[in-house]
Amino acid sequence: MEDSQAVAAVERAMVAIRRSQSRRAIQRLAGGGHPDPALFAVIDAVEEGPEAATVSSVADRMGVDQPRASRLVARAVDAGLLRRVADPADGRRSTLELTDLGVEQADQVHRFRREVFGTAMRDWPEHDQREFARLLGDFVEALGRRHRGG
Repeated sequence: MEDSQAVAAVERAMVAIRRSQSRRAIQRLAGGGHPDPALFAVIDAVEEGPEAATVSSVADRMGVDQPRASRLVARAVDAGLLRRVADPADGRRSTLELTDLGVEQADQVHRFRREVFGTAMRDWPEHDQREFARLLGDFVEALGRRHRGG
């Protein structure tokens, strides 16, 4: 496969993944048993990265503007999934952390996603699954470096 054909194939696959992971598609797969997927994007953003999450970091991680992130965080707080905690280093700033309900819901969504992905790869040899995981991780890391300007 030529490089341009490979890149085009990856682009088509990424579009297909995005569509299959849309809110509507996930709700359909989950049978409506999970809360609003937009709130799980917030939870994913809070769980991502070693540093304490803030509305600004959630906005950056989700790729949305600050007002949208603020509204989504407020919805997650209202739903009991997140709580705001005063930053001990800077009393003017608050960080975000998962509540017990948020941890429970996040675990449920992680299990659901892994089940969906595992089913998709069920017939693959274990070596192919590991290689795909490695290559996909490398790809995502390279995209992240590009977006961070590296």
